[in-house]
Amino acid sequence: MFDRLKAFFGNPAAYHTRLPDADASHAMGALMVRAAKADASYLFEEIAMIDRILAKRHNINPVAAAKLRAECEVLERVMPDTDDIATILEHAISTEEKEATLIALWQVVFADGVKRPSEDALLHQIEAVLGVPPARALELQIEAQKDTRG
Repeated sequence: MFDRLKAFFGNPAAYHTRLPDADASHAMGALMVRAAKADASYLFEEIAMIDRILAKRHNINPVAAAKLRAECEVLERVMPDTDDIATILEHAISTEEKEATLIALWQVVFADGVKRPSEDALLHQIEAVLGVPPARALELQIEAQKDTRG
């Protein structure tokens, strides 16, 4: 037992999270993580919002949502190009789901109470890849802001 504990603390590479499949569920989660980190911070409010969205969207409990988010964090780290992640969704989901995804992304951005230019630029980049017209994207942003305020 002592050897296992020693290996765990002495060799972090021995224990790692596997790279999740680059499917639509993980891509959406990775984009939410990227949106939360766009302002160079990753706050509790944003993490909690991601977990709530994942739980609701996938009809899973909070523990499963946190596990899914952790997998999405790994995917977000290893896929440096936002367009590559968004393209997974662009080809895999319907227009309605793309709009729901954008609302979720904006909810994550608004979770900490502040919208920064870096977050705005990232979301507009994702909107373009998903093929959502700017006027419709603005409507979705406003809807998400209202939803976040409660």
